[in-house]
Amino acid sequence: MQASMEISPSDRSALLATIERFSGKHVIMLGDLVADEFIYGEIARVSREAPVLILKQREKQVVPGGGANAANNLAALGARVSVVGVVGDDPAGASLLAYFREKGIATQRVLRLKGHLTPTKSRILGGYSHWQRQQIVRLDREPPQPLKPEIRRRLSGEVAKLLPQASALLISDYGYGTTDGGEAGFLRRRARNLSLPITVDSRFSFRSYTGLTAATPNEPEIEEASGRKIGTDIDLLNRLGQELLKRQHYRALLVTRGRDGMVLFERRRPPCYLPIFGSDQVVDVTGAGDTVIAAFTLALAAGASFLHAAMLANCAGGLVVMKRGTATASAAELKEAIRNA
Repeated sequence: MQASMEISPSDRSALLATIERFSGKHVIMLGDLVADEFIYGEIARVSREAPVLILKQREKQVVPGGGANAANNLAALGARVSVVGVVGDDPAGASLLAYFREKGIATQRVLRLKGHLTPTKSRILGGYSHWQRQQIVRLDREPPQPLKPEIRRRLSGEVAKLLPQASALLISDYGYGTTDGGEAGFLRRRARNLSLPITVDSRFSFRSYTGLTAATPNEPEIEEASGRKIGTDIDLLNRLGQELLKRQHYRALLVTRGRDGMVLFERRRPPCYLPIFGSDQVVDVTGAGDTVIAAFTLALAAGASFLHAAMLANCAGGLVVMKRGTATASAAELKEAIRNA
């Protein structure tokens, strides 16, 4: 087992106080709404048609993924969440909207477009009865084209209306065209006189987002943005992190590194490395990045420093990777983990 993040008494007190302030913070989530579908089956036999397993379907579950998962994590942590995005007039879109309403997440600004396909990631898991079920294959269903620019502008306009009453804005860009760097720049200018953090998690367009409060890329995304392979070269990671922080005009950059934890870059401060929180025996990393940016953003909205926000995000991420499927961490779980760290 690798070293785990340690928390001093003073940090523990500050972290617990921050969690207490989570409740009621209004966070806008602008991003790509994805449906994560999990199909569970019991292995029956090997097919005669091909050397593949035949599964008898026992259960199917649809939960929020992508930006929808970030919104779900915000709600689980106690925030008041307004979702701005798009779903299709299909069963996956209907499932997401129903899930949000059940969780008390505001959906008035979610557009349901006729003929649009809600991005859906179907994971098929199989196993024998009473055995641990393993993922066998994932099938992605995606819109054939990104959303049109006029849809992005309309969504940005909806966000702009909410900004004066918001505590933070979280942007989740999975590449389906809900928003982009240009729209983020428009919203940054609209929020210029408002003291609210704007954070971004961009899967494919990290370099197009500039001037925001913070971003939470993973290490492969840093490599893609810089055109350099990091591997085990920590000095290179430090240089690239500082360069991107300066070039993208962020106040902070929180880079997630899987089982190697996280590293926080801030202006005029040395990088701060955070070991993983808890065990390195990970169960499932699905959606962990969404949990990280949700906890990080909500902590900033609650007045935390970048370091304390990163510590809470690290803890929340460590909790969800010990759960199966697309999971969330609650404020109560976070408190207990901090107290016991």
